[in-house]
Amino acid sequence: MYLDKAKKEEIFGKYGKGTTDTGSAEAQIALFSYRISHLTEHLKKNRKDHATARSLTMLVGKRRKLLKYLYTNDINRYRAIIKALGLRK
Repeated sequence: MYLDKAKKEEIFGKYGKGTTDTGSAEAQIALFSYRISHLTEHLKKNRKDHATARSLTMLVGKRRKLLKYLYTNDINRYRAIIKALGLRK
């Protein structure tokens, strides 16, 4: 599997408050970004995989909602996560 426990802990440790911080918006956005990049690479090879394309669309929507939440509630955290992940916003 492409996303094991160690990889999740690494993502949460880097972007969250700790390795067990799975609920903060920054940690979730980082995890979604990692999954989005993985699914994008998969779809480049398998362009007829419609189920994965739908999953990718839903993940992008979830990430967009979390980014909107951060933007409205704490603009500094929003700017920090955008810069750290290299997202264009």
